[in-house]
Amino acid sequence: MKAEIHPNLREVVFKDGSSGWTYKTLSTVRTKETINWEDGNEYPLHVVEISSASHPFYTGKQRLVDTEGRAEKFNRRFKRKSTQQEG
Repeated sequence: MKAEIHPNLREVVFKDGSSGWTYKTLSTVRTKETINWEDGNEYPLHVVEISSASHPFYTGKQRLVDTEGRAEKFNRRFKRKSTQQEG
């Protein structure tokens, strides 16, 4: 492997900004902040906007969109005007 072309793989703590949930994993993300982890060591910190702890799909708080009647509404708005046939 060539020297100095690969990103620095290290342990990084990710923190969910909305729920405060944190987890430590290997990553190459660049960070400026640090945090003291549960084991007493200091690790780089990367704050994310959303994670599985706050995402509506994973927390069960997902709202279902009411799709009943949407096709009928579309057809009413854009249906062709019927031409009268001479009989």
